Amino acid sequence: MKIQILGPGCMKCNKLADATKQAVKDLGIDATVEKVADIKEIMSYGVMITPALVVDGVVKVAGKVPSVEEIKKMLV
Repeated sequence: MKIQILGPGCMKCNKLADATKQAVKDLGIDATVEKVADIKEIMSYGVMITPALVVDGVVKVAGKVPSVEEIKKMLV
């Protein structure tokens, strides 16, 4: 599973990255979590507000930081 955190590196982006890593750890799934800061790549997903969570190329949430529990539901 490929998980991407879209955002320029703001506090919310970092919070989403930390929560996502925790959800992956809690679920014990094999996934890579990467940050994407390139604005052109972010826009290629149709995301206009960050942070955003992308799972296997599908935008799951944009513009907010979901809880670890909410992220877990998006990953299973």
